[in-house]
Amino acid sequence: MRTTGAARSTVWPGRPHPLGATWDGFGVNFALFSAHAEKVELCLFASDGLREIERITLPECTDDVWHAYLPDARPGLLYGYRVHGPYDPSRGHRFNPNKLLLDPYAKALEGPMRWSDAHFGYRVGAAKEDLSLDRRDNARGMPKCRVIDPAFTWGSERRPSIPWTDTIIYEAHVRGQTLNHPDVPPGMRGTFNGLASQAMIDHLKGLGVTAVELLPVHAFTDDRHLVERSLHNYWGYASIGFFAPEPRYMTGRSTREFKSMVARLHDAGIEVILDVVYNHTGEGNHLGPTLSFRGIDNASYYLLQPQDKRFYQDHTGTGNTLNLAHPRVLQMVMDSLRYWVGEMHVDGFRFDLATSLAREAHGYDPGSGFLDAVRQDPLLAGVKMIAEPWDIGPGGYRVGQYPSGWSEWNDRFRDTTRRFWRGDEGMLPELAARLTGSADLFDHGHRRPWSSINFVTSHDGFTLADLNAYEVKHNEANQEANRDGHDANFSANYGVEGPTDDPAILALRHRQARNLLATLLFSQGTPMILAGDELLRSQQGNNNAYCQDNPVSWTDWEGTGIAGRAMTRFVARLTALRRQHPVLRRGRFLHGREVSANGVKDVTWINPQGTEKAPEQWRDGQARCLGLLLNGRAGVHPGHDGAPLLDEVLLLIVNATPEPVPFILPAVAGGNGWHCLLDTGSATGEPTASPGPLLPVTGQPITLPGRSCWLYQLVESNADQAPVADSGLEGTVHA
Repeated sequence: MRTTGAARSTVWPGRPHPLGATWDGFGVNFALFSAHAEKVELCLFASDGLREIERITLPECTDDVWHAYLPDARPGLLYGYRVHGPYDPSRGHRFNPNKLLLDPYAKALEGPMRWSDAHFGYRVGAAKEDLSLDRRDNARGMPKCRVIDPAFTWGSERRPSIPWTDTIIYEAHVRGQTLNHPDVPPGMRGTFNGLASQAMIDHLKGLGVTAVELLPVHAFTDDRHLVERSLHNYWGYASIGFFAPEPRYMTGRSTREFKSMVARLHDAGIEVILDVVYNHTGEGNHLGPTLSFRGIDNASYYLLQPQDKRFYQDHTGTGNTLNLAHPRVLQMVMDSLRYWVGEMHVDGFRFDLATSLAREAHGYDPGSGFLDAVRQDPLLAGVKMIAEPWDIGPGGYRVGQYPSGWSEWNDRFRDTTRRFWRGDEGMLPELAARLTGSADLFDHGHRRPWSSINFVTSHDGFTLADLNAYEVKHNEANQEANRDGHDANFSANYGVEGPTDDPAILALRHRQARNLLATLLFSQGTPMILAGDELLRSQQGNNNAYCQDNPVSWTDWEGTGIAGRAMTRFVARLTALRRQHPVLRRGRFLHGREVSANGVKDVTWINPQGTEKAPEQWRDGQARCLGLLLNGRAGVHPGHDGAPLLDEVLLLIVNATPEPVPFILPAVAGGNGWHCLLDTGSATGEPTASPGPLLPVTGQPITLPGRSCWLYQLVESNADQAPVADSGLEGTVHA
């Protein structure tokens, strides 16, 4: 409908490409895909977003794309669509022109979602549920799409292009990361600008991370059932637009804020990785709202049940699954990825429930259309691709089964590391595999250790502090009777559930946190740290804080006091050691087959007697202490400039037993003894600033405190020093 007296827009046929609303400096081209629509109307709105001022029927349809060109339109114009067609859920069609729809290619959204029954294509509460048709207009309660001018001056900005082997990821939430930061200007807190503030950049640089992985920043909805309970979709895994940044993360209306954030982080040498949710949308199941895709072309965008297209295939647990087997849906995802790389300059993506994206008719396929499209795309070839390698559909768990060039979240590392340090029996063989890059999962098809994204904690689950303070989840604040969230947390409280003032319990909890972090940073593969873990951030035992947009989820920058500041310094020491020692981040798997000139293997497993661990010793389910000797001079490991990445000989010792363990430091050919670089069991917990005193090899054991982790560096013999006594390792450690 057009407002009385309003001037009618000039409308030209326009072009079917590119999709979306594109300002070309003279006017705006509008293009929308719908294979089953009968008519498409473009609705223009006044600047307040409430009043529809004109409705234009798109005059042309080319290859299922409806299009028009408005020569008088300009950036800032607010718009939406109404799409006409059959309302026949049994055939998969849910067209309802009474519903204003968001452009899937919109580059910006404006205005809040105000929930009402009018957002549903059917009459809520009707006897036939979604088989009925609701004729109410929902436009006043819908966000509007906004035409943007993409112009931005990048200046001297350059991508950091951090090699995978040098990458340390920091998983963060844009809003929660800075809302409580005292040194971030109040008007910038909780936004892209806040994340790029000098205070945050100084923290990230000091911590030693090389990339921030942001929880979803694509525009998303707050589910109605959450809003009605005064909760929010805090994590953002309910996308309704794959090109538009989430408005609540911006201080104003301009998408340039996101670009400015990227430019500032790049200037600091920090990459930006986006957690993207292309597996489903915020429209839910057959009883969900009609906001965009469902009303534009439900039968094309979603996977429907073949026996009854009224219902959706749900491989994601959210009610729907996007149909990437459809060429136009695949195009949308690829266009979105290319937009965020080419226009917004991001450095990589973490794909939520990636198995859903790679499903074909027969299930997960490593040669799926999506994976093949990504593999051949020249623009995406230079960015990092990370899969969450599972979904909840049949055969959905696919860790280690993605193509070469991909990295994957490795939940086997998470669970093994947690169980080992908790003291579970029989974990040493599994831990050994995780420490050396999970070759059992990834060493095939020319994949490398960096294919394993190692993590102990992530946004989904306990924080590091809570992992060592709670034995069970406490999700009552989510108002789901504590039924949500994982039950298999492999956590421990060490005597008291939750907060305590007991100094002995607190000391043990902090030591266990240091043990977990040291294991993470000293393992082969790509480490990922959860934001706030360095400050011992707690979520009060909530392991599924997806709906908690409040202090439960926000990073507390001051509340953890001395312990939090000490842990931050400890993490910085770990990342510094990882940078200094290439042998901790090799680009090829270590199998104990390569040796240095003195006959020492690249990797040797050491038992507490100071000798190589024998095969039968791996079968001891009670063993919880292990040494890993890494020879930095064995094998050929060229750096990115071709120069060999030579290193020292390091010895990592992990002891998960509650009691002290005697351990004989091994004799190594050419070595005079060992310096301690890091000790998680020290009384203060402070990191070692410089190598400790020389510990000569005497054949006598040193005492390792219970539940502790040590990193030693071999000190080479001088010519005037006596040779080290033979250790009896038959050439594996001592030549």
